[in-house]
Amino acid sequence: MRIETCYFCSSRIYPGHGIQFVRNDCKIFKFCRSKCHAAFKKKKNPRKTKWTKAYRKTVGKELAIDPSFEFEKRRNVPLPYNRETWSKAINAMKKVETIKQKRQNNFIMQRLRKGRELENERDIKEVQRDISLIKSPAAGLKKAKVGEEQRISESEDDEEEAGMEVEDCGEVVL
Repeated sequence: MRIETCYFCSSRIYPGHGIQFVRNDCKIFKFCRSKCHAAFKKKKNPRKTKWTKAYRKTVGKELAIDPSFEFEKRRNVPLPYNRETWSKAINAMKKVETIKQKRQNNFIMQRLRKGRELENERDIKEVQRDISLIKSPAAGLKKAKVGEEQRISESEDDEEEAGMEVEDCGEVVL
């Protein structure tokens, strides 16, 4: 059982599914669904079509350069069956798959971290730009009044220590 890949979107095509197109020069194109086949007939570029893997790789949303991709290339050299080589090949395939998954997960996490950093920077810039909406214009005045009252009360404390009497003017401070 061979699982092919779609010529246009690079998704998997399982046996009994998809469309096969043979050009006059005997080149075979396999498509997973009619959507890919129609886009191919319209001469669309898969690198400019947003839902394809080729687009995701060119834009940098998916891991594009990795040595583990070399193992997926089809080899057309037939080998005589040997149980040892078969078991080694299966074990190697499992190891390559786990390595590839780890690298892809690491790549995704790096993209997410970078996105969060950019989002934080955008939020900081937006707050700095619109600080007048957040901060009341009277906020600075209130702090200045509170500061003056503290200075006045400190000077009153100094006068009391010196032995002078201070009259209370009866103002209510909020």
